[in-house]
Amino acid sequence: MLSQAPLYAYVPVHDLERARAFYEQKLGLQPGEPVAGGLTFRCGAGTAFFMYLSAGAGTNKASTAFWTVKDVRATVTWLKRRGVVFEEYDTPDMKTVDSIFTGGGAAAAWFKDTEGNILAIISEAPA
Repeated sequence: MLSQAPLYAYVPVHDLERARAFYEQKLGLQPGEPVAGGLTFRCGAGTAFFMYLSAGAGTNKASTAFWTVKDVRATVTWLKRRGVVFEEYDTPDMKTVDSIFTGGGAAAAWFKDTEGNILAIISEAPA
């Protein structure tokens, strides 16, 4: 039953206007649509996420959401030009080089929004 249902992500924020500006101006998303005190942002392939006020924003130590892109390296470059700061990791399990992790036939890069949520871009093709 759930395998046929669309999945809708939720992104908690402390400051809706500050977060909205980041997602629209830095990430280049279309303006968020006001819904039930929050904002809905439409993404590719019919996907979307709902941004809402929450005291728990930025408390997750894992990724909140991933965008699947064709070219992680090109997307990282584009986002850096827009002022997005990427996380750098150097652990026994994972090391980023120029903000990008490659392994297992995939490439990924992580960044935080203005609220401290960890977001990522990923590609099935190595960078």
